[in-house]
Amino acid sequence: MVISFKSALKLIGVVIVCFCATFVCTFFLNFYLDILPLREKVAEQMLPLYEAQLATAQMCCSITGSVLALIAVIMIIFYVKLYIDEHNSELGTLKALGYSASRLALSFLLFGLSSFIGCALGYGLGHAMMPSIYEWLTIDGLMVEIHYHVSLLFAIVVLPTVLFSAIAYFCAYLQLKKPALTILKGERKQRKIKGNNNCKPNNRSFLTEIALKTVTSNKLLTFFVMFSAFCFSAMVQMGISMEQLVDGTMGWMILAIGLVLAITSIFMALTSLIKNVSKSIAMMKTFGYSLTNCVVAIFTGFVPFTILGFAIGTAYQYGLLSLMINIIFKNVGEVPDYKFDVNAMLITLAAFILTYATVTAIYIAKINKISVKQVMLEN
Repeated sequence: MVISFKSALKLIGVVIVCFCATFVCTFFLNFYLDILPLREKVAEQMLPLYEAQLATAQMCCSITGSVLALIAVIMIIFYVKLYIDEHNSELGTLKALGYSASRLALSFLLFGLSSFIGCALGYGLGHAMMPSIYEWLTIDGLMVEIHYHVSLLFAIVVLPTVLFSAIAYFCAYLQLKKPALTILKGERKQRKIKGNNNCKPNNRSFLTEIALKTVTSNKLLTFFVMFSAFCFSAMVQMGISMEQLVDGTMGWMILAIGLVLAITSIFMALTSLIKNVSKSIAMMKTFGYSLTNCVVAIFTGFVPFTILGFAIGTAYQYGLLSLMINIIFKNVGEVPDYKFDVNAMLITLAAFILTYATVTAIYIAKINKISVKQVMLEN
């Protein structure tokens, strides 16, 4: 089985997430490794700043690296499952012809190898940006030279590639261990419905039922929608605050990373969502429901999760900046105290509403083009 170029393009989300994680970790970890042996050369009055720089590098790498690595793993599992669901007839036929699950799963190593592209690009750009980052992190009286660390290359490029490839392989293997007939039919486990003689009549409207069903049957996509709002809220507010508090370069860099992650996540989630609900939309149009009804039914259920993601992102960036500036850098005299920036939150909220309204309008146009004929031809 050969995975097509078109299918491989869907892995752009994994590439971008791995790129962002590796980019941030590269210059922070490299700086940490370069500055760690220089403690004896630091003037006594500059020791608080030195310790704060070490703590910042550790914290940023641990938080950013772990969170984005988890997101990348979830994306890989999501794409493997999506590919198997979309190509169940081909995979089931190959399984019936005698191909083993382990042999078929080997092709899915490509899904894990996509992380190599992102990690390699992030590592390269991180090294390219290192002179500017070192200048921003400089300590008066201390010359920090940039060194190349082979261990760092292994830790943030080679190791993630091996790990994500193994995850993709085993995820596909578990999916393809099923009997060939089950894979061909694309059967899903049905939920057991317990009998209840005291069932109350359901007074919810049909559109409300569709909205609830859309969310409950697309839990992973709901997570990506919330993650997108979280990234937008946290990183944009943090970028604006960092630009005002410390340095414009770092602030703009954080803001750009947040926007890239947010836009990638929301486009990935909504593209899969529209594909999953295309049959429902076509049937609603057949029964006379307007485009407005379809949009309300498909998107309304995700609004609370979007608001929740934005709120969590706001709290996260406030907590992280408060920890860094008010606690880690509290003994560094030139760093001002940090308080919650209401203006940054309002600017971010306005940009968030405008951006997501634009993205939603793009997908509303796609919904408007869905027809029963198109759905039947695709199937």
